[in-house]
Amino acid sequence: MKNLTLLILVLSCSSITVFSQNGGYGASFTSSSSFIDMQRTLPRPGDALKRKEDTLQKQFEEKKLEWPAKYVYIRSFKYDSELELWVKNERNEKFKLFKKYKVCALAGTLGPKRFEGDYQVPEGFYYINEFNPNSSYHLSLGLNYPNVSDRMLSDSYKPGGDIYIHGSCVTVGCIPLTDPMIEEVYIIAAHAQNEGQDFIPVHIFPIRYNVKKSVDYLAKMTKTDEELKTFESKLEGAFDYFEQYHQLPVIMTDEDGGYVVGNLKSFQPAVKVERIAKPHKTRVVQNLADVVHQWPVYPGGGQVMLDFLNTVGKQMGDMLPENINKAFVQVQFIIDADGTPVNFKVLRGVENDFDDELITQLEEKMAKWKPALLNNKPVAKLMKQNIEIIRPE
Repeated sequence: MKNLTLLILVLSCSSITVFSQNGGYGASFTSSSSFIDMQRTLPRPGDALKRKEDTLQKQFEEKKLEWPAKYVYIRSFKYDSELELWVKNERNEKFKLFKKYKVCALAGTLGPKRFEGDYQVPEGFYYINEFNPNSSYHLSLGLNYPNVSDRMLSDSYKPGGDIYIHGSCVTVGCIPLTDPMIEEVYIIAAHAQNEGQDFIPVHIFPIRYNVKKSVDYLAKMTKTDEELKTFESKLEGAFDYFEQYHQLPVIMTDEDGGYVVGNLKSFQPAVKVERIAKPHKTRVVQNLADVVHQWPVYPGGGQVMLDFLNTVGKQMGDMLPENINKAFVQVQFIIDADGTPVNFKVLRGVENDFDDELITQLEEKMAKWKPALLNNKPVAKLMKQNIEIIRPE
């Protein structure tokens, strides 16, 4: 059996260094000092804390989360351009999602970082090892790249470094957020550090492994690259574990530098059941009218129709993909000459399974219309309708 090395080490650490690349606000202090109080004395973190701390506390309360969080977990998805911040307050409880942030720029492509100057955002399992209050990019949180695996698999002399989550929305290989977003992440991470979380884990994935569009793109990227395919599959195991348990897996490296997810021996990913598409109401419609004297009328009028669509939109919110909280879908259908809505088609949708289920809901729940009239005769009329889909809080 290959020798394994724990990637995340549990260390007894009594001090941490906070410094600025430009100098001027550096400070080194012991655990007897308050980390968050030190942040309040620094211009940028202090200003951010004054403006945002109360708002963040209220947002925690609205989501029934305890402020401040004692444990923070960050995960980022390169292709999907998102960063998530998860929190909890007891070691054995499950992490809960606080917020998703848009990663506003991306350098490089999918795959790990392997040498200095490749402009790649690393992929793998890291932790925050630096709070930079005077970053050239507003505020920044440094990551411990290269980690054990990177040092074994990357260029021996120039593996690269200086990888940060930072503001200013520009990047040459880091994870950039807008300034307001990095302020929130920095404040929450600083409070967790103050509460004793010396190593805040940051997992960087190439994609969301439960989003079909992303999975298809990764499959295309790795089709002729077995080494990259194997690497990305190891990350998928850690992603699946957290998705099922909302706890962090134990990450190790083998003697070749490959990642090993320790908990996977007893872990079986949840079975993904493919939903079978239902047959839809389709008709061969004759004499579809372009111009009519009277448009189709929904029972009760236009407002009742809008209320119906709003209800469907809310009910479909739970089915939105994990990385989407709101979507605007455009649907086309025909009100046939007998008033039956048929031939539903999503013109602008979310993804195939979601769009198919939306059509099913509309077909099953939409009432029969009063048909359009042309020269006082009922005729078929093409309709288009926008529906707002919102994930419930």
